[in-house]
Amino acid sequence: MHNKTPMHLATRCVHAGELDDAQGSPHTPLYTTTTFKFASTEAILDVVEGRAAGSLYTRYGLNPTIQSLEAKLASLEGAEAAFAFCSGMAAETALFLAHGREGVVCIGDAYGGTLEMLAEQLPLLGIDTHLILGSELDRLDKLLAGGARLVFLETPTNPALEVFDLAAIAEKAHAHGALLAVDNTFASPVNQQPLALGADFAVHSATKYLGGHSDLTAGALMGSQELLAPIFGWRKNLGSMPAPETCNLLARSLRTLVVRVRQQNASAQAVAEAMALHPRVQRVLYPGLPDFPGHELAAKQMSDFGGMLTIEVDADTEGTAAVVDRLKLFAIAPSLGGAESLVTQPVTTTHHGLSETERERRGISGAMVRLSVGLEDAEDLIADLEQALSVASG
Repeated sequence: MHNKTPMHLATRCVHAGELDDAQGSPHTPLYTTTTFKFASTEAILDVVEGRAAGSLYTRYGLNPTIQSLEAKLASLEGAEAAFAFCSGMAAETALFLAHGREGVVCIGDAYGGTLEMLAEQLPLLGIDTHLILGSELDRLDKLLAGGARLVFLETPTNPALEVFDLAAIAEKAHAHGALLAVDNTFASPVNQQPLALGADFAVHSATKYLGGHSDLTAGALMGSQELLAPIFGWRKNLGSMPAPETCNLLARSLRTLVVRVRQQNASAQAVAEAMALHPRVQRVLYPGLPDFPGHELAAKQMSDFGGMLTIEVDADTEGTAAVVDRLKLFAIAPSLGGAESLVTQPVTTTHHGLSETERERRGISGAMVRLSVGLEDAEDLIADLEQALSVASG
């Protein structure tokens, strides 16, 4: 995109990063090429040694389809640069290995695979990791003073939608010489801009809202060129580059990101409000509800409240499963962010690997039902939930 005038997000989703194509394609073509030829030894050395930009080898990310996608991804978060990965977990792995070796502090809840890596895998490599709850933020100063140099968090969190003050946490991390990485998957760049609030990295499971159609697996990491530079080698040699075909599909999806997420925001708000009035729902966790504990903070640092919500049913784990099993439109599945609405009990999927004690410590109960609101009509989704709740109670 050659126009230097600041453009709104929806415009950048369509135009940022697109290459001028000699054949007149409005979008960057798919280059399935694994390697690229050069006119001379001097020309290849210019690229290998960094004197010239160019395509070289796809596993390195030096492929026009991948580079075009990365320019678009960077634009979405207002970042200098971005790296694409084969999954969100791959992005987190490279981030932790490049910048977390002096210690990582994870604040609040997170995806179960992230918690498993932090609690079990990284310590095997001698990396100190500290998992603190949102209610334990008073421990952060001591941990940072003790040498931890990377703070990681989700906001809103999975699955309780807890909201953290990014500007305040970034200021505290930076005062200790530490970096802040924010998993922005739940919010998406449409609803939240972590880098603008002081974070150093935004990380995404691009499988979710960025992909938006449940048909690709990818990850993304955005930040400054300086901070991303040490991550390049980890991505290259861990082999965590997405295929050009996946990058092409993700770029296609990003062109509709804003219209998709705005619709999901509106529908999730309607579903949350309806469920808050239902007699069989004990609690609705959604930042857009005025009585939600993090509502005021979310309204301050987010432009809208997202398409994810969690309800707690007036039932035990088995009774809650019966409600889930009665749903017709919501598909039982562990992912989120797609065009179709999905439902899951976190104890059966995303947080199944945690011990019962750890789930209890984090407030993740069997009565929790996480809803990913898709692009169906909100009235139909509400009707589906109401029939499942009423039949299960009969």
